[in-house]
Amino acid sequence: MTDQKLDPAMHVRQLGERAKAASRQLVGASTEAKNTALEEAAKALRAATGDLVAANAKDVESVRGSKPDSFIDRLMLDESRIESMAAALEQIARLPDPVGRTLATFERPNGLTIERVAVPIGVIGMIYESRPNVGADASALCLKSGNAVILRGGSESRYSTRTIVECMRAGLKAAGLPEDAVQSVQTTAREAVAEILQAVDTVDLVIPRGGRGLVELVRDQARVPTLLHLDGNCHSYIHEAADLAKSVAIVRNAKLRRTGICGATESIVIDQAIAEQAIPALLDAMPDCEFRGDVLSAGIDARVLPASEEDFGTEYLDAIASIKVVEGLAEAIDFVAEHSSGHTDAILTEDSGAARAFLTDIDSAVVMHNASTQFSDGGEFGMGAEIGIATGKMHARGPVGLEQLTSFKYIVLGDGQTRP
Repeated sequence: MTDQKLDPAMHVRQLGERAKAASRQLVGASTEAKNTALEEAAKALRAATGDLVAANAKDVESVRGSKPDSFIDRLMLDESRIESMAAALEQIARLPDPVGRTLATFERPNGLTIERVAVPIGVIGMIYESRPNVGADASALCLKSGNAVILRGGSESRYSTRTIVECMRAGLKAAGLPEDAVQSVQTTAREAVAEILQAVDTVDLVIPRGGRGLVELVRDQARVPTLLHLDGNCHSYIHEAADLAKSVAIVRNAKLRRTGICGATESIVIDQAIAEQAIPALLDAMPDCEFRGDVLSAGIDARVLPASEEDFGTEYLDAIASIKVVEGLAEAIDFVAEHSSGHTDAILTEDSGAARAFLTDIDSAVVMHNASTQFSDGGEFGMGAEIGIATGKMHARGPVGLEQLTSFKYIVLGDGQTRP
């Protein structure tokens, strides 16, 4: 059936029913079988490199000229990125199985033994935009954690996503596991997203990964539980006791290594005591970045353009950064707390006391000392990959890897006890 002939409501209902059935089979799947599926999927991805590059070229061509370079960068796949996708699957296969872990055991005075044991969540709905590798990462993480997944990639990545899903299903088939543990929505109709968000009978959790518009839509319309973050307005704060050369190198990496990822620094906060040295040094080291700053920073270096108040709350996802000069640590903490999206924020300083105050007082999912915010990534945390960065405070926070894709249940072991 072609994309145009699919009824979104019926299609999502069928996907959900198949995913639910697959999730019940995955609960009892052995670690060996899940690892085999991941290893075989990695082989399939490598074997399909040519086909995947060709499919991705169609996706890129469909948006070229209408999307910024940062968007194209997130969308594009080449042999190196495909190899990284395959390697991530193999790394996830080598990680400990999160299912079946005994989280706690306690004995009751009446002789009952109670265990809290990690179990899969069930069916995950993954809604994402331009990055096709998210489909591979999400599928692998869901599989290893015993969950079925329904992928709804953006229309701009539809050809890449279909090829990736074929490779994941080939791995499942080779391991004797249900192929319907990984499915993708086969229509680009927007109504399909709404259907997933309302699928309370078949979908246990929805995770959006994309821009603020997508995440706000999911937040506002979902009846299914969600795990989300709005955006990545990340800060790097250069404290007066910072090593300037070290800090400039860190900020350059945090801003420009890849401008289109959610862990990229968007706002640079600088102590006034070091601003006259730091700002020119930053601009000299980052000539390919546009800086928009407050009155103090613009007065220090004419290359800094005047910033609006909106700039300090903007996730640019481009070679643009805002600069705010502050009088000291207390003002820096207040500024970051007011403007941060709660994703990742860093302090650059050689003063351990100032670092500890910042790390304690900033209530973001990830806080860093003397490191690039672009380390806020599941792979860099040793998780193999991530399904997203959660900025809420319930269930999971920060990079969402295998353990965060499990829930738990209580197992009560008795020997004839009755309740008085």
